Amino acid sequence: MLKKSLSYITILAIALTTLLLTGCSNDNSKKITTMATENKKELILAIGSEPDEGFDPTTGWGRYGSPLFQSTLLKRNNDMEIVKDLATEYSVSDDGLVWTVTIRDDVKFSDSTSLTAHDVVFTYQTAQESSSVVDLTVMDRVEALDDYTVQFTLKKPQSTFVNLLVTLGIVPKDSYSSDYGQNPIGSGPFKFVQWDKGQQLIVEANPEYYGAKPYFEKLTFLYLSEETAFAAARAGQVDVAAIVPAFANQQVPGMRLLALESVDNRGIMFPYTMEGNKTEEGHPIGNAVTSDLAIRKAINVAIDREALVEGILNGYGSPAYSVSDKMPWWNPDTVIQDGNLEEAKKILADGQWEDRDGDGIVEKGSLKAEFTLIYSASDNTRQSLAIAVADQLKQIGIKVNVEGKSWDEIKKQMHSNAVVFGWGSHDPLEMYHLYHSKYRGVSWYNTGYYANDLVDKYLDKALTAKDEETANQYWQKAQWDGSTGFSAKGDAPWAWLVNHNHLYLVKENLYMGQQKIQPHGHGWPLTDNIEAWRWEN
Repeated sequence: MLKKSLSYITILAIALTTLLLTGCSNDNSKKITTMATENKKELILAIGSEPDEGFDPTTGWGRYGSPLFQSTLLKRNNDMEIVKDLATEYSVSDDGLVWTVTIRDDVKFSDSTSLTAHDVVFTYQTAQESSSVVDLTVMDRVEALDDYTVQFTLKKPQSTFVNLLVTLGIVPKDSYSSDYGQNPIGSGPFKFVQWDKGQQLIVEANPEYYGAKPYFEKLTFLYLSEETAFAAARAGQVDVAAIVPAFANQQVPGMRLLALESVDNRGIMFPYTMEGNKTEEGHPIGNAVTSDLAIRKAINVAIDREALVEGILNGYGSPAYSVSDKMPWWNPDTVIQDGNLEEAKKILADGQWEDRDGDGIVEKGSLKAEFTLIYSASDNTRQSLAIAVADQLKQIGIKVNVEGKSWDEIKKQMHSNAVVFGWGSHDPLEMYHLYHSKYRGVSWYNTGYYANDLVDKYLDKALTAKDEETANQYWQKAQWDGSTGFSAKGDAPWAWLVNHNHLYLVKENLYMGQQKIQPHGHGWPLTDNIEAWRWEN
């Protein structure tokens, strides 16, 4: 296996070199031997980045999309509704504290050992102790009532706990070790075979899988940049390739463009408070300009989001008005009429911002409407968005100084400067982290120090609701209740800009099923329904 896989990497490198040296011509790409579909039960994919920490769900693997190797207790269908996976049923006590889950009795891990409630208990305990991105602080304890019944007891009701049952893959208690992430064993549709770090991951269909058997027997994931993945697609060396919008309109023989709707958004976070305070580390908090409501509202109204989608994403995206557009907990009333320069100027004037000295920048007293907008210097899309927004805001008298920074630099400056951030999750808990006042200055969450007591109450009620339907009503009110909220119609602590489409070049006859709206993180979420993939005649 190793010799064969390394040989493939070598051949791929030769093919790409040939393609690049000849200018990526369509004629030449047809002459190169196509390896991607040589074995019809095999797929070669270049769809995402390499997970640095490996494939351990207890430390975060699989939280964006399917964990691939592991099964989860529950999952979401294409309509984002909760459905069963390992679980055959689950219930929540009247006080919302006790969750009882019954699991299937016919499930085996890929090493042929049985999966029981004791593995589920071990998984959740291990994740809780890992102090990773898997947040299980609300869980008081988890125990096995018998071999196929698990009971979770929470410290307080939390409606979003259901999303941990959706995303946390189950690991085997008896064979788990410190290097599990490098050689995972699970009960998912595919089993781990080989990981050549920095190059590729090879997986094969899991013969023990209890669900619909995958059509494909082997998958090879190549870790390529999006530019190199595009060249590999042109060379006929991959069946699926993740690409950037700049390549989306280029024709590739034998391949079609798959553009998937997503909640993978980009937006501008505004420092919400006046300047003057500092964090415990000594970093400044607040901004005199962006702390003014008229500034934030005018910016939200002035930005032409459709123009950003067309000009920067080549049309492959949609305007963003919240962190969770089109999710079940999104409030559609948060959509505003944007690109309205006259309305934006009126908002500024009503807020006493006027250009009294004729320099093209409005001021309020002695304060000029000028601030810095920072973005990750390594991200061309964020740079383009920042520059385009700055150009649009010139027209209403707001001067935006655009600066690219490293993430280390951004971390020091993000409480006092506007920042282009990206979010987008299948879990509404993300809203709680971004907008609740208790998360002000906590990690990368509420970096602008936003606070609204009524919004906090709505968010708390959403979090402690006993069912998702009730919770969604409060999530929506927190965004906009008709008079206040954290959306652009309310306090406007953010100006959300665009939702990316996730773009892939796909072999023309490869059917990939119905895909749900993609979360933040290009690539791995695509595999969520991989059992449905197959060749079509």
